[in-house]
Amino acid sequence: MQAARITVGAVLFPALALGLAGVFLFGERWIAQIPASIDFAPPTLAAVLLIGAVFAALQHAEILGAKTGEPYGTLVLTIAVTFIEVAIMASMVEYGDEDPTEAREAVFSAIIIVCNGLVGLCLLLGGFRHHEQELQPMATSAYLAILIALSVLTLILPDYTTSSYGPTLSTIQLIFISVLSVLLYGAFLFIQTVRHRSYFIDVHVAAVGHGEAKPSRAMTIFAVLGLGASLLGVSLLAERVIPGLEEALRWGGVDDVNRVTGAAVAMLVLLPESLNSIRAATRNALQTSLNGALGSVVATIGLTVPAVALLSVATDRDIVFGLEKRDTVLLLLTLLLSVVSFGAGRTNLMTGLVHLVVFATYIFLLFVP
Repeated sequence: MQAARITVGAVLFPALALGLAGVFLFGERWIAQIPASIDFAPPTLAAVLLIGAVFAALQHAEILGAKTGEPYGTLVLTIAVTFIEVAIMASMVEYGDEDPTEAREAVFSAIIIVCNGLVGLCLLLGGFRHHEQELQPMATSAYLAILIALSVLTLILPDYTTSSYGPTLSTIQLIFISVLSVLLYGAFLFIQTVRHRSYFIDVHVAAVGHGEAKPSRAMTIFAVLGLGASLLGVSLLAERVIPGLEEALRWGGVDDVNRVTGAAVAMLVLLPESLNSIRAATRNALQTSLNGALGSVVATIGLTVPAVALLSVATDRDIVFGLEKRDTVLLLLTLLLSVVSFGAGRTNLMTGLVHLVVFATYIFLLFVP
């Protein structure tokens, strides 16, 4: 088979996204003169180009993944997506003075969407097509150990601390948790890429190998530039799309705008990783699929939470990390279900269906709390 080609859309959408971001940055005066009857046009165009840039990022990341091999291939996209999420959350925290829960909602949403929605869909589609699929138990155990520790320390522990008022952490507690998060994620990367790299190699891929040709050096360099341009375009346009989304939700009568916005941001940021994981699951490469899915949510907590905490300390703004009781139950249910699902080293259609039921409950409670 030939190596993947770079399509016109993979070049056009990042360029248009960056161009529109430049218009927003330097053309505020002209945008302000747009008639009120069509003032929805700029954010709508931004949303279209943003989605196009997301798909472009996926294609460029696939080329880099083909060049570097596993597990580095999925790691490239995971780290890139995390940088987008950090930029968007920083923007949400900066403009979310009146409600300090936006970062919490985005992190919680990422965990539920990945561990129930994305993982459930991958297991369902993979099980439907291949009946049973194998995974590496040591790899999933490493993912789940990091995920359980960091999610409980970040999202549940603040409800029980007494050094600060409410479900928050004091400055010294934020710094302590952030340092632990970075150290744990750094140790995990060492395990994944150096010490126990074989744990994260898909058993099916290792057995049958790949028939794809390696991308050329020129294509690899272009993919690096294209991925950077796509991710930059997504992060810049998201600052325009999110406020428009919040206004639309308020207009539609949604009570808890922050929870729905957090879920939308998580889905948007995780879209490239999600498509990559779904494709891997359907071709019977379940461990590769889980590397992308679980790797993205581990990176979200391990890197995004410290970044938001640093912003909170630097700007002297309180950020509420502790979950409400309803969300705490959903988080604990998700973690317990994940341990049970991956403990046997094999999954099937039923496993994915159970995860999707929990995800459907989460979506329902967004609008009917």
